[in-house]
Amino acid sequence: MASLLRTPLFARHQALNGQMVPFGGWEMPLHYSAGILQEHLATRRAAGLFDVSHMGRFTITGKEALPFLQHVLTNNAGALELNESQYTLLATPDGGALDDAYLYRFFEDRYLLVVNAANRPADWDHLQQVRAHFQDVRLTDVTMDMAMLSLQGPRSKKMLAALLEDGALPEPRRNALSIARCAGVEVWIGRTGYTGEPLCFELFLPATAVTDLWNRLLDQGAHPVGLGARDTLRLEAGLPLYGHELGADPAGDTIPVFASPLARHAVSFSPLKGDFIGQNPLHRQFMAQRAFLEGNFHRLPDLPRMLRTVEVIDKGIARAGAAVFQGKQQIGWVTSGTMVPHWVFEGQGLSAVMTERTERRAIALVLIDSQVAEGEIVTIDVRGKPLRAGVMPYLLRSEAPPFARPITWALYRRQQQAAAIERNREEAANRVRHWVQRAVENHRWRQEQCINLIPSEQTPSRLVRLLSITDPAGRYAEHKKVKAFADAEVFYYQGTDFIAAVEAALAREMALFLGCRQVETRPVSGQMANMVVFSAMVDHINRADRKSEQRRLRHVMNHHIIKGGHLSAQPMGALRDYIMRDPVTERPAVINFPVLPNNPYTIDVAACRPLLERYQPELVILGKSMTLHREPVADLRRMIDKLQLDTVLMVDMAHVLGLYGPHFQAPFAEGADLLTGSTHKTFFGTQRGIVAGNGHPDRPEEAALWEAVQRRAFPGAVSNHHLGTLLGLLAAAIEMNAFKERYQPQVIANAKAFARSLHACGLKVAGDPNMDFTETHQVIVQVGYGQGPDIARQLEENHIICNYQAGPDEEGFTASGALRLGVAEMTRFGMQPEDFQTLAQLMADVILHAKTVKDPVRRLREGFLRMRFCFDDDATDQLLEQLHRLL
Repeated sequence: MASLLRTPLFARHQALNGQMVPFGGWEMPLHYSAGILQEHLATRRAAGLFDVSHMGRFTITGKEALPFLQHVLTNNAGALELNESQYTLLATPDGGALDDAYLYRFFEDRYLLVVNAANRPADWDHLQQVRAHFQDVRLTDVTMDMAMLSLQGPRSKKMLAALLEDGALPEPRRNALSIARCAGVEVWIGRTGYTGEPLCFELFLPATAVTDLWNRLLDQGAHPVGLGARDTLRLEAGLPLYGHELGADPAGDTIPVFASPLARHAVSFSPLKGDFIGQNPLHRQFMAQRAFLEGNFHRLPDLPRMLRTVEVIDKGIARAGAAVFQGKQQIGWVTSGTMVPHWVFEGQGLSAVMTERTERRAIALVLIDSQVAEGEIVTIDVRGKPLRAGVMPYLLRSEAPPFARPITWALYRRQQQAAAIERNREEAANRVRHWVQRAVENHRWRQEQCINLIPSEQTPSRLVRLLSITDPAGRYAEHKKVKAFADAEVFYYQGTDFIAAVEAALAREMALFLGCRQVETRPVSGQMANMVVFSAMVDHINRADRKSEQRRLRHVMNHHIIKGGHLSAQPMGALRDYIMRDPVTERPAVINFPVLPNNPYTIDVAACRPLLERYQPELVILGKSMTLHREPVADLRRMIDKLQLDTVLMVDMAHVLGLYGPHFQAPFAEGADLLTGSTHKTFFGTQRGIVAGNGHPDRPEEAALWEAVQRRAFPGAVSNHHLGTLLGLLAAAIEMNAFKERYQPQVIANAKAFARSLHACGLKVAGDPNMDFTETHQVIVQVGYGQGPDIARQLEENHIICNYQAGPDEEGFTASGALRLGVAEMTRFGMQPEDFQTLAQLMADVILHAKTVKDPVRRLREGFLRMRFCFDDDATDQLLEQLHRLL
């Protein structure tokens, strides 16, 4: 029998009382003194540190490295950009798995492939056989020279960041990579792992240096974790293990790759791959799975069984190999099963907290007939004893960092059952009075007691609010230009003369405000305004061919949402249906603006030119929801023109529309083609959106694009365009044109004073301190990783209303470590720089010292109850009284 291999950390495992066992040809720790259950819980609560140096590691280089990988692996290796990784498989010709693996691209000309320890020799031989068909591919086994650690859990990011001496952690998204220096050595870092934890890192470094880094991570508080808990963690996450969920089933038959839910992420049929091993049977499996989703099981022979997660309902533990039944019919087997602990969470949604209590449950992965539906109960034969088990889509969810959250069978069933509607026995009139009283209380609280700092909110003037609920609220006024009538607007309803005049007047006021030629006022939100533009772009680029399938936008350049980009400009938002899939990456064809390393709230303009030249986007979208600085409109205009690109430059001024002009920024004067915005954030209006253009009517291309905007506004986006709020917006636009010269500089002065004061109080303010941290109405305060929601709630309890925000280096909104503050609304109620200085101290008292400041905040607000920058003369007051009596 060959002697077992040992990792460079073998002596450390022994010193930590690791129980050493044979595994995959290596001598590895099964667990340490704490035991498997405690190691599992420590990973879920803090951070687990795993020695995974037994995993096989191969580098692939050479001119034909990419074609080789495309042929031998199932995923699209060509989709990997620098500093990206992907889950993949080595398939067998019959559509099974020789192994699953991870492919990393830390360097332009070198790939790193990580495979399972037990399969390393077989994988190496297989790769060598395939390599013989390629002329310039070099494979190197670096398993013995390169160590590999896995750091997983909610505190892993903080621990690893504390050891960085140079470089940075990878971008906060799954599979991102970076190279940094830790403990005096270069470390390759990947946001990957095998535990289901949303915060996960795998580290590659020289074997000679791993002991020091291991020790330093333990000093940071990481818990050493052995193979036992590594298995329970991966099973709870529903992740496959070769020899159990991959390879052969208990009957000795090949388990189809698409039996695993992960196959949809690990197998690509991109034309760029060409022919690859297992392609045809894998495609048949894929087509079967797609048919199953539609309720069609005619392809069942191609994918007879699927892997499912189950929780055992009865008392007992299901182990691998146990038969699974539905009624008296055997439908499959358990492939992996165990008892796992989990922390108990209390509360709902973001307020849910991890308690000190733990529970245990028996769970399993089962390979069962594909027709068995989620939510059904099956029976597992455990040594002659039938145990009921619930079929679930997942046992753990990871999309709410920093914690992975267990989903139990009881919780899953509650989610699936329709909530019973409780019959309210009160009289209808009493119910109405109840909600009216609640509305009165809420109005008084928000308008008289609270300091409102949400940057996307604005209280309209009394005039605007009253006009918004007068007739024509509730009416219809659909209309469009008809060329047969010389582009006259033709209305489809009678009684619309007034609203036609209102709409024309609003377009003139907005054009005056923006200094542009065209304004479309019918969108009822900023997001809808963006959708109108995206739809118009697709309409415009297909104007020469109305018979073929209409193509989508080839490439769009925008801000990533984590870097403050608007949700409506993301592929998961309003852009979703208008953007093509990049045939290389198989992802939405979006290019994100690079940002400055020392100020991630600012675009790195110099780095934009090569991206523009390479991708030639058809649409560039500037504008952010987390906006501190001006956008480089003029710089990008010059680049686009110099490169002679057929690119539309759009600026989404959702948050800063009310600041348009010389005090902040005037994008049309800097070369923007289109502008969208929300009319209720820094602008004085009702909650609506606008699209504006400055195209010259004598330039056919520009005129055609604007006609497309109008077509996609109606009938493309709206039917009823909310005529009451349209009338209110007209009054708001007139107010804005009348008062902008005083309002805009006051907003910016207040924001700068607020930022300076918060900084002086000891809070960490984001942005460039050389320009007082901000050039807009927004101020961003960093309060600590994952602390944003809790601190925002504490401030609300003290009558200060703001919103928590994920920063540029955070994984998502549940991990938010910042507060986004806006001064526009309170500026309109008369607050000055010295008042924001007072407010900054009150906020610091709450955030830094946990003080209660309800009464001082209420007293501060009492001094600012009358709205400024609006018409408040006697004649206007008399008209308002007429409106009030009418209503």
